[in-house]
Amino acid sequence: MAHPFIERITKAPLLADGAMGTQIYLHGIDFEQCFDAVNLSNPQLIAEIHRSYIAAGAELIETNTYGANRIKLEPYGLQDRVREINVRAMKIAREAREIAGTNTFIAGAVGPLGALLEPYGQLTSEQARAAFAEQIGALYEQGADLLIFETFSDLRELVLAIEVARSLCDLPIVAQMSFANDGRTALGHTPAEVVTRLRAAGADVIGANCSVGSQRVFDVLEAMHLAAPDARLSGMPNAGFPTERHNRIFYPSSPEYMARYARRMVEELGVSLVGGCCGTGPEHIAAMREALRDLDPDAPAGHVHAAVVVVPAVAEEASPTADGQPTRLAEMLARGEFVISVEIDPPKGHNPRRCLEGARLVKEAGAHVINVADSPMARVRMSALALCTMIQAETGLETILHFTTRDRSLMGIQSDLLGAHALGVRNILALKGDPPALANYPGTRGVFDVDTIGLVKVISGMNRGVDTAGNDIGAPTTFHIGVALDINAADPEHEIQRLHQKVAAGAHFAMTQICYDAEALQRFLDRLGRPPVPLILGILPLQSYRQAEFLRNEVPGIAPTDEALRRMKLAGPDGRREGVRMAQELLLAVRHLVQGVYIMPSFNRWEVAAEVIAAL
Repeated sequence: MAHPFIERITKAPLLADGAMGTQIYLHGIDFEQCFDAVNLSNPQLIAEIHRSYIAAGAELIETNTYGANRIKLEPYGLQDRVREINVRAMKIAREAREIAGTNTFIAGAVGPLGALLEPYGQLTSEQARAAFAEQIGALYEQGADLLIFETFSDLRELVLAIEVARSLCDLPIVAQMSFANDGRTALGHTPAEVVTRLRAAGADVIGANCSVGSQRVFDVLEAMHLAAPDARLSGMPNAGFPTERHNRIFYPSSPEYMARYARRMVEELGVSLVGGCCGTGPEHIAAMREALRDLDPDAPAGHVHAAVVVVPAVAEEASPTADGQPTRLAEMLARGEFVISVEIDPPKGHNPRRCLEGARLVKEAGAHVINVADSPMARVRMSALALCTMIQAETGLETILHFTTRDRSLMGIQSDLLGAHALGVRNILALKGDPPALANYPGTRGVFDVDTIGLVKVISGMNRGVDTAGNDIGAPTTFHIGVALDINAADPEHEIQRLHQKVAAGAHFAMTQICYDAEALQRFLDRLGRPPVPLILGILPLQSYRQAEFLRNEVPGIAPTDEALRRMKLAGPDGRREGVRMAQELLLAVRHLVQGVYIMPSFNRWEVAAEVIAAL
């Protein structure tokens, strides 16, 4: 399976962010404090830094986890909070990307352990492996797009870290070392030695970071390029040599100077990934963005501290469903065609670009419809109806709007439904919605004027041309009504009874809970008998054993089987590929049992959904 990061850097140079530590320092946090712990004490600050780099034009941001390993955290008494700090860092970065609405890559940042390996120090290779595995495992499981190892001075330690990463996951690896003025690492390794050893170890991109400034990093990369002309390289220099004035640290390199060298790295050496290290800020990244503009015309614009605003193009035919006509989904189901849907969660901010690009990707892969969740887990997100409207206008695909009773009074339900119909969003999945208490919004309560069966009755009434008071609403609506079906329910008879009640109320199709076992699905269907409406089965591709274990033990209604857990455990670092294979196998096995599937890729990795669809 080709990874999106690797595909991206083969097309054009990629711009990364700048320094995290420098920005934290500029916000008044002294070097004596643990910068990694700021993920817990001030997550808003870390999110603000991420967003500033994205706004400047960075297409890759690094998590605030450079020193978030057990050994470096021990002096602060935080050695038992490694997982918590790394998990929080990933969540902050993912949320910053969602709010920006971009396709920014998130690199899990891993630095050296802060102690020398034997024989120079007392740190054993076993201790080092355990420390790296603890941190890398947390970053991978929380959705890192790649790993970036940076500022290493001991080549042995970096090779060991890469070996650990390769034993845990299949994420792309950027491996960078720091070089002194003489062009060697602190332990005397030359650029040629470094690029040769790191390529053999399995690094996808190799380079230099920190290392005083742009000129020195350029020289190091030039030596690497001569030693391995076909190697993918990265360069992330400091903004010059730091100086101290009035008890504050300053870096001399101007944005324009660093931007010139960034372009030289790309043009003269073919460097794939450029960015900055200590002393670089959003203004440096914005200057690099403009310097590289003509080398990658499709890259985002760089405007320091400016919000990224994207207005989707509106097609001439904004609604794929004409008035009075059944939806395309309804027609496909009526003809007995197999329907493929992919679920997209709305962004947490107001920029829909990433979601729209995801919708276009899965359309090209063969998806027929997009189902859009309504603030899942009761977390504030963009209106699902707004995103449905934009997806339909941008792609021509129909959407299935998840419509909940949680947030709307009976009057609000009907008003929003009338608006949805006018906007051409006419496939509705009637849901109760996750309770607000799940997200812990103080003082917020759900409305729940009606339950899901009541909601189906409301929509069905509109399809007859009346509201709940019996008032004429004009021409009848043509909503295609879907309902949820828990095929994993502890009491299947009760769930089956509820399904028949929903169908009697007016439901046209059902979307099931996530399935991992074709035989278990068959047993449920044997109890159900002939389905009263077409069934669309939920599939969530697994990406790691830990995720499978978490879903089974901590998420109600989602139960990966013993066999699924066994295969994910055996897959080890190939968990993502194995998860796709299992989803493809399930898709083929259940195709004759249901009339469609909806795929829910973890962490909005829509390329995974595209891989699953490729099985058909």
